[in-house]
This record gives sequence, structure tokens and C-alpha cells, in this order.
Amino acid sequence: MKANVIEGCISCGLCVSVCPEVFRMNDENVSEVYHQPSPEQEDATQEAADGCPVSVIEIE
Repeated sequence: MKANVIEGCISCGLCVSVCPEVFRMNDENVSEVYHQPSPEQEDATQEAADGCPVSVIEIE
């Protein structure tokens, strides 16, 4: 699995709260992927993507 945050993040922080091992807020206060998910983190990463209110988390 590979995760990516595309343009359009509204800084709600949901992804960071669901999966802080993969997502964080950057210096511009928008979400970014700072570690690609390990197999153990794939469910939480998918949950973050599914819950994103603006659908800016891409999962491959």
C-alpha cells in the first residue's frame, strides 16, 4: 500500500488522529504522509482515507 495526500486538505486533523504513524500536519498546517504505511498500519491508513471529509488521501 502507498498513501498520498493531494492538494485540497482542509486541516481537519482526522487522518493524524486515526493514524499518526503515517500522517502528520506540516509547517503549512496541512496533512502529509511522512512514513508509508507498514502492513500493520494499512487498516488505519484506509480508515483515514475513507474518513477524509474532502477525499484528498489517495491509496494505491
